Amino acid sequence: MRIVSLLPSATEILCALGAADDLVGVSHECDHPPQVRALPKLTRPKIRIDARSAVIDRDVRALVARGLSVYEIDVDRLRALAPDVIVTQQQCDVCAVSFAEVEAAVRNALERAPVIVSLTPRVLADVWEDVQRVAVVLDRTARAEELIASARARLAALAERTAELPRPVVACLDWLEPPMTAGNWIPELVATAGGAYPFAVAGAPSATISWQALRAAVPEVLVLMPCGFTIPQTERELAALTEREEWRALPAVRDGRVSMVDGSAYFNRPGPRLVDSAEILAGLVHPEICDTRFAPEAVLPLARA
Repeated sequence: MRIVSLLPSATEILCALGAADDLVGVSHECDHPPQVRALPKLTRPKIRIDARSAVIDRDVRALVARGLSVYEIDVDRLRALAPDVIVTQQQCDVCAVSFAEVEAAVRNALERAPVIVSLTPRVLADVWEDVQRVAVVLDRTARAEELIASARARLAALAERTAELPRPVVACLDWLEPPMTAGNWIPELVATAGGAYPFAVAGAPSATISWQALRAAVPEVLVLMPCGFTIPQTERELAALTEREEWRALPAVRDGRVSMVDGSAYFNRPGPRLVDSAEILAGLVHPEICDTRFAPEAVLPLARA
C-alpha cells in the first residue's frame, strides 16, 4: 500500500499504527517521527511561515478573503507517487491544504482514484475516532484499539490524580498577535491537567481575545502555544506581549508562571502526542504534584517579570 499524508498529525497516527514503511509522501510540516523527514514533500505554503505572527495573520486573512487556500499541492509529485491512500483533513483550511484542493489534485493528476481519508477532529473523542477510521482503511484495527486504550488510560490516570486539587485559571494562547485563546481539544486537556479554562468549551474554535478580557479572566497560569510555532519562533515574538502594560498586570506574569511550549509538536497536533500534551500541562499547572515526563525541549519557562 502506498500512502500519502498531507498533515503532521495524520503522519503521526499512521506511524503509531505501524504504517511508516508504507508512507511515500508527506506534507512540508511533517517531521515526526524523524524518519519521515526524508520523504518527498507534497505541499508548500503560499506565504512566509517564518514571518512575525502579525504578518502571518494579515497574509492568511488576505488569502482567505479572496477565497484562496493558504497551501498548495505539488500535483506533479503526487502524480509520480501514485498513492493508494491519501490522508488529509477538513477541519481548518488555515492549518493545512484544503479538502477541495486535495479533491481537485486527485481529479487532475491521478488516473486511478485513491481512497481519501479526511480527518475532522474538534474534541479528543474525534481524535480517537480518526485513529479508528485510518486503521480500518489500513486493516490495522487491533493496533488502533491498543493505541486508543493506552491513551485513554493515561488521560484517566492523570485526571484522577488532579481531581481533588485546586483548579487555577489557565490561559492557553493559540496565537500572539493578535492574541487568540486555544479551543478545540485544549479545554479538555486543561481540565484533565487540573486547571480551569473559562475561555472556551471543548470543540469551540480558537478565538481572538482582547487584552482587557484576558486580564479580566485573571489567569494564574499562562501557556504560550502558537499554532505551528516551535519555541524559538515563539521567543522571537515575545516583545509583542511583554512590552504591553496589560501583560505585566496578569497574575501569571507577576508570579512567574508563564511558559512557552512547542505547540507545533504537541498541542496543535490532534494525534497520539495529545496525551503527552496533557501531561505537560499538568506539570505546569500542578508542578508540586505532577511529575513532568516530557522532553526538556518541549517547555521553556519565562523568567519572572
